[in-house]
Amino acid sequence: MTAADVLLLGLGAVAVGSALLVVTTKHLVRAGLYLVVCLGAMAGLYLVLTAELVAWVQVLIYVGAVVVLLLFAVMLTRAPIGASDDLDRPGWPALLVGGGAGLGLTALLVDAFRWTRVELPEAGTAERLGTELFRSWVLPFEVLSVLLLAALVGAIVISRPDIGAPLAGGRSAPAEPTGRFDPPSSLRSSERISPAREAHQ
Repeated sequence: MTAADVLLLGLGAVAVGSALLVVTTKHLVRAGLYLVVCLGAMAGLYLVLTAELVAWVQVLIYVGAVVVLLLFAVMLTRAPIGASDDLDRPGWPALLVGGGAGLGLTALLVDAFRWTRVELPEAGTAERLGTELFRSWVLPFEVLSVLLLAALVGAIVISRPDIGAPLAGGRSAPAEPTGRFDPPSSLRSSERISPAREAHQ
């Protein structure tokens, strides 16, 4: 067993363990942080496999953008940050589905490859990867960006209860600026108290 095998086993264990913590924790923010650990371990696997470009893309896009977007959406929609009983659901259906899928994939891969040695192709470069991405995979790339944008807009709409609120007649209330400054309740209460205090003096 070489050092690369040890690193692959260690990083794989970290990725699987953090992925299990993502789906078993009751804290949404902790689930996002465990997802960062899982994606970072996967980036380490890519580095061990000498796919440096894919590893840094994993860190920059998934760890640095997608996870931040998820945490931002959680905080923007005012979701419960602490422990939530709604997340404590029976886990046996997911366990059956995940275990069945894992066993099926394992049996498929073992039956397909057995102990045959597969010749590795020529190492890819950033130029070849970019050409393949923006020629053959440009449509899924753009669809994913539109999906993330729609998720962000939806989080903003959900966090604003005044948008689309029905009026008395059943019509939606337009979100128009009032044009006047509405002071906080603490200032209004102090303004009500000050004339009485002056009269007392």
